[in-house]
Amino acid sequence: ASSLALYWWAGREGQNPRVTLNEGLGYLVFTAFSLGLITHWDHTSSQAPIHSMISWDGILIMMFAAIVPTSPRRMAVAGLLAVSMNPLGMLLARAEGIWQFDSVSSAFNMHFPDYLLVGVAAIISHVVTQLGRQVGKARELGSYELTEALGRGGMGEVWRARHRMLARDAAIKLIQPELLAGGSGRKADQVQRRFEQEARITASLRSPHTVELYDFGVTEDGVFYYVMELLSGIDLGTLVTRFGPQPAARAVHILRQTCRSLEEAHGLGMIHRDVKPGNIFICRMGTEYDFAKVLDFGLVKTLNTTDGGLTAEGGLMGTPDYMPPEMALGGGNVGAASDLYGLGCVAYWLLTGKRVFETSGAVAMMLAHVREAPMPLSERAGHEVPAALEQIVMRCLEKDPANRYASAEELDRALAGYSDTGAPWSRESAKKWWLLNAPESVVAADALAGSTLTQQATL
Repeated sequence: ASSLALYWWAGREGQNPRVTLNEGLGYLVFTAFSLGLITHWDHTSSQAPIHSMISWDGILIMMFAAIVPTSPRRMAVAGLLAVSMNPLGMLLARAEGIWQFDSVSSAFNMHFPDYLLVGVAAIISHVVTQLGRQVGKARELGSYELTEALGRGGMGEVWRARHRMLARDAAIKLIQPELLAGGSGRKADQVQRRFEQEARITASLRSPHTVELYDFGVTEDGVFYYVMELLSGIDLGTLVTRFGPQPAARAVHILRQTCRSLEEAHGLGMIHRDVKPGNIFICRMGTEYDFAKVLDFGLVKTLNTTDGGLTAEGGLMGTPDYMPPEMALGGGNVGAASDLYGLGCVAYWLLTGKRVFETSGAVAMMLAHVREAPMPLSERAGHEVPAALEQIVMRCLEKDPANRYASAEELDRALAGYSDTGAPWSRESAKKWWLLNAPESVVAADALAGSTLTQQATL
């Protein structure tokens, strides 16, 4: 009767596949309980000696692991509950006087081989799930064929993909819906609306210094995906880690391009909210070198509007190392100046090779951004930093947003004024650096996989 009821329930229209699979695991435990009673609620069976054995419950969980796609963790939990039904059946039989044995441990010792099978079932579940995902990805991403896994992070995976008709490579980011929801357990349609909202915002940006979004969608099994241009180059975090602090002229060249990306976004009423070295990429575009691209507008928020409850629940989002004080405090005073604070932190990193604050721990880092005054760049860099440029960066790092630059355009003008006073980073200098260091060998998707969505801090 329970089998027929589940068959009818799962076949109804509009059923969420994830819910149905979870119900299947509940059915596994119920069936194991029934088998436990059938096995031990028998006077004939009770006369048999107690010895270790593999029961039908152990075989049942192996069958479920091979047939029902689920995560290894869920399979392990459901499997442990299922194989515990045999000892439970024995204990119930003893309570009714059907079985007689000395201690409770005897019931578990008799069935410990079933518990060993739970580990095997978890491995089988992992293999089945991975195979299913590979088949699903190849089948459901429309015109794009996934060719190579390029990165993996807490929010999903990044793949190199090729368009079947255009023979154009792209980067596809796959995001699990429960992770996009910040673990809040919200309904699938709300999560999907939030994803589509953010994707449309990113697609509306036209600055050449913003990573281009080609397509987005949701697979049949509920996985969200972005299709983006595949960049060949290096992010600013890796740049400084590998090559050390950058010349002032080059830092200004990169920062000005970033300002142009943010200027367009701010003009459309959007803020990035996670400006950091890992989200700014320099690459070779045609004959242009050191061409900056701003990545991952996944945390973008529209100004002067409400988001209809679609923003992440549970607290703050961003990266503590580069979080402006107003975001760390959790207030509503988050605007364009917040992105400029993040860009000031990026400038500090480019020029000194150090974070603004070196405190360990997310909470301690955010408190430092709220309370502590940053040391001047010249005292941290270990080399001379032009005073005029230091003044620009320190203004970006003002605690009060009102004391920072009024807009990305104003900051761009300030940086342009600094460039006029010294030798700019020329096209020839950029080309020479790239030919010497060949950073195009650094895969772009590594930066995409480690950007905002994998390093967000949720409190």
